[in-house]
Amino acid sequence: MRELLSRMHEWMTAYMKSFYSDDAEVQQGILIKEKHTGYVTSNCVELSKFLKLSTHDVQLAEIIGLFHDVGRFRQYSLYKTFNDADSEDHADLGIKVIGELEFFKELSADDYELVKFAIQNHNKKTVAPTDDARKNFFAKIIRDADKLDIYRVLEPFLAQENADKMPKFIKGKARPDISPDFVENFVTGEQADYRKIRTNGDRKIVRLMWIYDINFSWTMQKIVERGYIEKIVSNLPMDERVAEGVRRLKLHVEEKLSE
Repeated sequence: MRELLSRMHEWMTAYMKSFYSDDAEVQQGILIKEKHTGYVTSNCVELSKFLKLSTHDVQLAEIIGLFHDVGRFRQYSLYKTFNDADSEDHADLGIKVIGELEFFKELSADDYELVKFAIQNHNKKTVAPTDDARKNFFAKIIRDADKLDIYRVLEPFLAQENADKMPKFIKGKARPDISPDFVENFVTGEQADYRKIRTNGDRKIVRLMWIYDINFSWTMQKIVERGYIEKIVSNLPMDERVAEGVRRLKLHVEEKLSE
């Protein structure tokens, strides 16, 4: 498997670089996704080792991390956006790319289906129902690893004065307010629909709501250590309802950390 992984890394590196552009905005987007791919892959490996998985399963998690966003590059090539709502679901696009790669046929049938399931579900609101515990488990690993790094990516743009600096392909409107339905989602602890983001405040609420979808205490510990929750909360337009949502969220974090 290690030799196969080495070839996969080489292919992915060359594939990402093939999208480099003289257009500064396009190049910025590709470099963000290239760096994100590296961090998520590392997160998958680190989390898997923390969970004391077998060498084989750590390598499977590494493959999932490496290819989880492979569809992003075709997405930008076709649609000039990283917004799924304005184009095509990037995980579904990724499955199409993976289906074209011969070296994936070197995996066992079970491993191949597991990798595809995890990648296809890494960005969905919830993981698709399955009776396969291993598929569900690896989907949770990539979802945690992905979210952990997206917090890093978005951190520089949290403050309202930096909202306009957010790249066009990832931002909503720069207004700081939060849409009423997003506030209600926050108070009740329900996942908000990111496709309905209308303001920068909505985007922050979606990222906070991800906390309820963190599966492993390792991931939560990293999020807390890096101060991502507090940084988002400190840049929210605060009122009584939002404060209620913050209190609920912090109780959940304490419970998760105690696991």
